[in-house]
Amino acid sequence: MTDTPTPFPLPTHNPELISFLETRRSNLAKSMAAPGPDAGTRDKILEIAARVPDHRKLAPWRFVVFEGDARSSFGQHISTAFIAANPTAPADRAIFEGARLTRAPLVVAVISSPVDCPRGTPKWEQELSAGAVCFNMCLAAQSHGFGAQWLTEWYAFDDSVNAALKLSEGQRVAGYIYIGTATAGSLPRTRPVLENVTEYYGKS
Repeated sequence: MTDTPTPFPLPTHNPELISFLETRRSNLAKSMAAPGPDAGTRDKILEIAARVPDHRKLAPWRFVVFEGDARSSFGQHISTAFIAANPTAPADRAIFEGARLTRAPLVVAVISSPVDCPRGTPKWEQELSAGAVCFNMCLAAQSHGFGAQWLTEWYAFDDSVNAALKLSEGQRVAGYIYIGTATAGSLPRTRPVLENVTEYYGKS
């Protein structure tokens, strides 16, 4: 006989959460510093990130975590790929490219990993789930008091860099999530006007 799980509480009005979402902005990776999350907080952020819509519970994504020396070590692959594509670029630019992951103390590559589903969960839905993971990770990190930014940049689409990540066929980088201590506040930005992006069917 299995125990019936206890349901989560029903949604309630949460002014603090509303205020957070109304003013949420990414924190620039170039403005992050140490410390980053400790191991326990990092794992909690990843756990929360995975709490996203996921049709048929396929978990069509995985995480690659970069901390400490692993950031600059993997940066060598980025630098090598940049030099191969830009052989006449100055040496300092190659050094800059190789140091991209060192902008924050924690970087997590979210890998979209669609799976073949006999019951037919569309690949598009699985990729959307990976995108939701990226944003949820940013929200989780910021809720813990850290800065967070979701980036792709050119190396997320480079074949040799992705080979170093051991991406298999059909897998793609959904984003690199940079997490660290924010040293500068984010400024407000212009947002879409609701009337320009919303249609009401049947409205006269």
